[in-house]
Amino acid sequence: MSTEHGVGHDGEHGHGHGHRHPHGHEHGRRSGDPSRPGRGLRHRLAHLLTPHSHTSGDKVDPALESSARGIRTLWISLAVLGATAAVQAVVVALSGSVALLGDTVHNAADALTAVPLGIAFVLGRRAADRRFTYGYGRAEDLAGLVIVLTIAASAVFAGWTAIDRLLDPHPVERLPVVAAAAVIGFAGNEWVARYRIRVGRAIGSAALVADGLHARTDGFTSLAVLLGAGGAAIGWQLADPVVGLVITAALLLVLRDAAREVFRRVMDAVDPALLDAAERALREVPGVRGVGELRLRWIGHRLRAEVAVVVDGESSVRAAHRVAVAAEHALLHAVPGLTAALVHADPSPAPGEPDPHLALAHHAPGPA
Repeated sequence: MSTEHGVGHDGEHGHGHGHRHPHGHEHGRRSGDPSRPGRGLRHRLAHLLTPHSHTSGDKVDPALESSARGIRTLWISLAVLGATAAVQAVVVALSGSVALLGDTVHNAADALTAVPLGIAFVLGRRAADRRFTYGYGRAEDLAGLVIVLTIAASAVFAGWTAIDRLLDPHPVERLPVVAAAAVIGFAGNEWVARYRIRVGRAIGSAALVADGLHARTDGFTSLAVLLGAGGAAIGWQLADPVVGLVITAALLLVLRDAAREVFRRVMDAVDPALLDAAERALREVPGVRGVGELRLRWIGHRLRAEVAVVVDGESSVRAAHRVAVAAEHALLHAVPGLTAALVHADPSPAPGEPDPHLALAHHAPGPA
């Protein structure tokens, strides 16, 4: 005897009942609270314009809330980096600094990566359908690949420009203005980096974290431009292209880190600590006698779980189902970022009883 149960924050249910599980470590906003005056009209408008789900208490779905938070982060960082790149572009035209040109290109590219990532967040809010049965969250991982390619293109451009200036040196003009633009570039990039990384980790978005790492590297390259301006000020004409090569090396380092982050997400890698937390939570559920196969996977910034638990072999289907529901509930509270779980209940074997999965043994994949 076995039973399966799966209810997710994104509205999936193992038996096809479309309701949502009201859960979250950060609770959603309540609407229609008569004890809070002046909120009726505003909440009715928000109800119409904001993606939401109907749960007991009408709480905002944490998964949709995290998507909205990601989109808001992208808009703000796009504005900050766009303004930073515009200021630096003017200084590049006045000074002819290739180091600052490389930094400006990086800032502009970093700002533009908000476009595919924003599209991915919007797509990820679409409900699952009969073709995309897990939803559209993978669009976020594809956007992460675009970000990695953008970083690679920036590194190639910066390296090519620096080498060209080494072979054909030109003096850098308006050094104080170049230095000021470098400081502005560092400040803008570091603020955006901290913001993106913090929100990306909070909502479980590897692509947003990778974008934040990109911005942080651009901040340090802005400091390198400042060093190049200082070198040119004391008469070292090659300081500017040499700093351009340093910027290229820094971009290659962040490319490695961002590529590793995105590759792991595309390959369904998870932090083993999440598995440990899930197993501990399951073993504490009354009625769970053992934990079998446990799998976790990210779909965009949403985490899903599939697990088999062992229950009393003499339990009724209803009793086994109650244990499965309790196990799922424990998982949703114990694993950060988890929005859906499918729990399969297996009966504990009786003495001499054959393996209940024996009929499936010939379907198991052999060694590669």
